[in-house]
Amino acid sequence: MDTSSAKRRPDGSAYIITGPTSGIGRRTAFELAKHGTVVLVGRDRQKLDEVQKLIERKGQRAVSVQCDLSDIASVRRAAAQIIALRLPIAGLLNNAGIMQMRATKNALGWDMTFATNHLGPFALTEALAPQLPDGANVVFIVSAVEDPERKVAVAAGFRGGRYISAQASTRGEWELGGSARPGYDAYATSKQCALAAVMAFARETPRLRFRAVEPGLNPTTGLGGADLGAPLRLLQRVIIPLLVPLLRPFIKILSTPKRAARMISTILIDGSGRTGVYYDEGGRPMQGSALVRDPTFQDRVVAETRAVLSTIPA
Repeated sequence: MDTSSAKRRPDGSAYIITGPTSGIGRRTAFELAKHGTVVLVGRDRQKLDEVQKLIERKGQRAVSVQCDLSDIASVRRAAAQIIALRLPIAGLLNNAGIMQMRATKNALGWDMTFATNHLGPFALTEALAPQLPDGANVVFIVSAVEDPERKVAVAAGFRGGRYISAQASTRGEWELGGSARPGYDAYATSKQCALAAVMAFARETPRLRFRAVEPGLNPTTGLGGADLGAPLRLLQRVIIPLLVPLLRPFIKILSTPKRAARMISTILIDGSGRTGVYYDEGGRPMQGSALVRDPTFQDRVVAETRAVLSTIPA
């Protein structure tokens, strides 16, 4: 987006960010701390405390709230704690996400990728939305791999989102004809659902500003975690960062956590009033897949997601 013309919110606001302890989230937390209090929402208390202390050493403010996004009860408890803080929330950034190389389940038997990337952020947003002031920004980090026509994603082995229903997704069931690589269908489908939800929320709740961001290919962020194995983690953390600056002129979607964080922060603090916008890695408006642009599909994803979440007692 045009950062020179974007209206900025005044300092003193507060911003909620999930997944703030590593990768893009960590960098974005530091960026947001320049503009107000940061509410750090994550699973690991020790890592949350580390980021909070680093922010406070700079004379800035941060608050930590422990939350496991794959656990809906934990999400609802975290939302209640955030509300109880009574901070002037100006923005919510649903950043946390995983991409597993092999499927795992949460305590309810739900697919961990779908629960973490879609159900948890959806539940957090719905719990906080009534308490957010008019004009607050809600941003979801999504991925263009949801689009089966995205050439770069197809070349990498993705076949787009494979949504059957929210209930089927919790079971780890995807539409036939998907990727041959484990974890790819779960990841693409979870991000497709998140993007569809953003567009539906924008129509449902015009007093808030809902946006989605494709942060670009950030090969150093470690979405695969321990699944990658030690040699690949070494490649990811040491070798690839040296190559990204050299390759970016030739591969436009390449980015880094630092570059992505600046772009995401700009969108989250933007006070222009735009809603229902999907931004690419450079902050420019882009379009999702034909399916995710269909309001009927968007509404179906939201309705089915709410039905799944309603099975968890409040």
